[in-house]
Amino acid sequence: MAKREEQASSIGAGPPQGSRPAAVHRAVRPRRNRRADWARRLVRENLLGVDDLIWPLFVVSGTGVREPVASMPGVVRHSVDEAVKAVQEAASLGIPAVALFPYTDPSLRDETGSEALNADNLVCRACRAVKDRVPEIGIVTDVALDPYTSHGHDGLMENGRILNDETVEVLVRQALVQANAGCDVIAPSDMMDGRVGAIREALEAEGLIDTQIMAYTAKYASGFYGPFRDAVGSSATLSGDKRTYQMDYGNSDEAIREAEADIAEGADMIMVKPGMPYLDILHRLKQTFGMPTYAYQVSGEYAMLCAAFERGWLDRERCVPEALTAFKRAGADGVLTYFAVEVARALNDA
Repeated sequence: MAKREEQASSIGAGPPQGSRPAAVHRAVRPRRNRRADWARRLVRENLLGVDDLIWPLFVVSGTGVREPVASMPGVVRHSVDEAVKAVQEAASLGIPAVALFPYTDPSLRDETGSEALNADNLVCRACRAVKDRVPEIGIVTDVALDPYTSHGHDGLMENGRILNDETVEVLVRQALVQANAGCDVIAPSDMMDGRVGAIREALEAEGLIDTQIMAYTAKYASGFYGPFRDAVGSSATLSGDKRTYQMDYGNSDEAIREAEADIAEGADMIMVKPGMPYLDILHRLKQTFGMPTYAYQVSGEYAMLCAAFERGWLDRERCVPEALTAFKRAGADGVLTYFAVEVARALNDA
């Protein structure tokens, strides 16, 4: 009985003190490549760099204005003079491009979004000012009517229906106004059928052959856009939703068809929006077409991360680069992100 009790008490007790476990011969030990910082850096597959960043920037009328966006902590609307200063910092950090979005005064909004065609509108003034002071940075401008319409939709509306072909005609004129103001990349975000081809044809006809098109190819009807609509002032005016022209979030094959059309029509780059909830779409598009492919880490993604940071639930320094590297891992050549300046500073200091 005593012998059995002694045997039972030794089960699971491990080797005697001072002895080593019996050697186990393993040919494959993945942890060898993780054991030291230098080794992890040496085998790292995807790197986030400053060259991967595009900074979305909101502009507003006035002088000396830096107006906080309540639903996007740390994000402000800049007057044109302040936008130039912000872009100068971005350029000094090595950020390749900024994307400009206007907060249009409500008095300038109407049913047809006519302010979008004003060659001296807010975006055009910002383009000229930035190009004058910071010519080395790329400027991406949004082509869509929602910042300019009184109903908050991306196109012309008739009896509650968004008109496709009539909207495309206006978008072409908007694109030409922006290109002539000095933007480098036209980014149609409206999701009207045929708009990329029409814009490309018009740019060529005007001799603007070097103006690039970054198509919002797979832009989904998402719940993650709320803070952005606050920032450009369209949330208060939006009637209904955008499901008749933005994509259904349950669809993946449809993104392939959209990309085929945009590339055939002359897009130089394609984009997926939102970002993190659509990493599978991003991966499919990159693998299928091998085109320069971008993701937009949208306002809702930014806002929910910031909310977690403010409550101490997540570590900002760890989570921001991790989230952005996810886009690189999925196949993105770059990311539009409101964290761009913050990340660029950290990368420059590393």
